[in-house]
Amino acid sequence: MSIKILVTGGTFDKEYDELTGKLFFKDTHLNEILSRGRSQLEVHVETLMMIDSLEMNAAHRELILNKCRESSEYQIVITHGTDTMEVTAKVLGEANLTKTIVLTGAMIPYQFGSSDGFFNMGCALSLVQALPTGVYVVMNGKYFPWNNVRKNRATGIFETVV
Repeated sequence: MSIKILVTGGTFDKEYDELTGKLFFKDTHLNEILSRGRSQLEVHVETLMMIDSLEMNAAHRELILNKCRESSEYQIVITHGTDTMEVTAKVLGEANLTKTIVLTGAMIPYQFGSSDGFFNMGCALSLVQALPTGVYVVMNGKYFPWNNVRKNRATGIFETVV
């Protein structure tokens, strides 16, 4: 059984332009992460978009939902920007798909070398295989059901709502 990985961008895949000092998108780092982590999983990677989640709108989320709905895989990991991750999780959760869907991301770009993205992806790949059907946010070694998670803007950490 394979795992579908949908790439949407976010800090996870940002690059740094040394000339302008700005972050930008080029290609996903996912294949490098899987190779470096010596992953033995059968995965199918599909890049849907490369945007900051603050730029994500209802049409982008509908595309993500449709790709999850159409996927022949029942285990799906989505790389996503952390600023609106819980919004996309809610859209997916309310669709009540009979799949296990895990959204993950990073607070620091993978390219920086000290990124939490490497760890988060490992957790996401493990948890998508272990958790029951549903939609989850996985960050920093913890998982949260889609309807009980928020990003604490003061600490930069995901937490339960209640």
